[in-house]
Amino acid sequence: MRRREFINRTGMAGAAVFTNLQGFHPFAGSLRADDTETVNPTDHGRALINPDMGWTLHFYSNGLRNYGSRLEPSDTVDDFPGLSVVYLRIPWSFIEYEEGKYHWEVLDTPAQRWISAGKKVAFRITAQESGIRYATPQWVEKAGAKGYDWGRREGEMLWEPDFNDPVFLEKVENFISAMARRYDGNPNVAFVDIGHYGLWGEGHTAHSTHIEYGLDVISKHIDIYCRHFKNTLLCISDDFVGHDAPGNRFPISDYAFSKGVTIRDDSILVQNYGMPMPSWDQTAKPAPWFHSGMAQLFWPTLPVILEHEHYGSSVRKGAWDKDLFVQSVEEYHASYMSIHWWPREFLDENRDAIDRINLRLGYRLQLRSVTWPKQIRPGAPFEINAGWANAGVAPCYPGGFPCLTIKDLKGGIISVLVDESFDMKDLRVDAPGKALTFTQNSRFTVAPLYTDPRRDNFRDVPAGDCEIFISAGRRDGTPTLELPYEGDDGNKRYKLGNIKILERASISG
Repeated sequence: MRRREFINRTGMAGAAVFTNLQGFHPFAGSLRADDTETVNPTDHGRALINPDMGWTLHFYSNGLRNYGSRLEPSDTVDDFPGLSVVYLRIPWSFIEYEEGKYHWEVLDTPAQRWISAGKKVAFRITAQESGIRYATPQWVEKAGAKGYDWGRREGEMLWEPDFNDPVFLEKVENFISAMARRYDGNPNVAFVDIGHYGLWGEGHTAHSTHIEYGLDVISKHIDIYCRHFKNTLLCISDDFVGHDAPGNRFPISDYAFSKGVTIRDDSILVQNYGMPMPSWDQTAKPAPWFHSGMAQLFWPTLPVILEHEHYGSSVRKGAWDKDLFVQSVEEYHASYMSIHWWPREFLDENRDAIDRINLRLGYRLQLRSVTWPKQIRPGAPFEINAGWANAGVAPCYPGGFPCLTIKDLKGGIISVLVDESFDMKDLRVDAPGKALTFTQNSRFTVAPLYTDPRRDNFRDVPAGDCEIFISAGRRDGTPTLELPYEGDDGNKRYKLGNIKILERASISG
């Protein structure tokens, strides 16, 4: 069935099929073993930095002190394997200190440190916190927005906005409009949380007023973000449906999915399920996480984001478990995982689990085998047979096309050959060690002859020994995806071996 779907999409019958690795025949088609070279590249086992996946470092975690405050301005934690995003989660009042006056510098300064290091940024701006009274700027309340005093912090009452108040919603939309003008469609932004609803922006009031809001209200918050962030991935916390609500499908999460909004789960290893629940939450059932079932709707088309409990807090509660930490990535088919603690302390104490996760987090494109002719001649078609697999837990959402690049011995590019019949996003996801191999049979021609006699009948291609490289990326041959192999030329092209270009055959007539 999968083969037929591929043929229908490409119109190239016999171009590619899925098969088990044991059934892969590298000399399929017209290639003969004595005329070819075959390699079976070995995965180097290290973390990859690729779009729509990786570790997200909490530089701000609901305040300015956690967890980037100890880092020097030049320190982007490059030693943390797989770190791809710096995550900035702070209250709204820290940015829009007066109506229409914005302190973007608090976001842009740490963001630019990581962007300069080739990484990306993600945001959550919150309207309610447990550490300060006014996560929503006080001027919003003075403008007439209603709210509730619900608790006390260091002698100061905490304030929760009425999340359906029209004044509050108007001011939120004005802010999101301004934020989107700055960041929507910015290629350096990985994702943005819908964060103006619920305590800590998690989408619940379970730990504050316990006021319940339905889909009619929550959808207003989702719609505000969707109206303005039209070109950047948005996400909501799983707690929007209820922080421990049992079940897999909910009207709220279904609505978010229908709008192209993905989910994040902030509940990983929060609870010690061997201890009694806190007094304010006796109805909750202890669990290492709550909504892996919900993620099954999202992960086939949208990257799922996970956040574990503040690591130190999880350890103190006896909730931390490395094996469960790894298992959460499997159950959610997660593409992003947080670094929710002082990063190097977290790395030093969990390196073995981090290394295990890096072999599965997001997608991991493997070139299992590739066969090419030892010699080719300009203008004469030749075949490449390759076996590809995705060893990760999630699809390759950005997609990418395999590309063969031939270089001379000085590193100059002789030919760029892209197979557009095969998109990496089509590679299946399976259990560890079970990924199917996709057999790709490609037919290429270097410097083909023109059929129109009024044009030059060929371009010059120097004969001689060359090197052959493989990559995955855009249709024009620009590499965009890191592969788990040695031999990178510095531009995500990986050397396979050598190939000889012969003189062009003589042209009669």
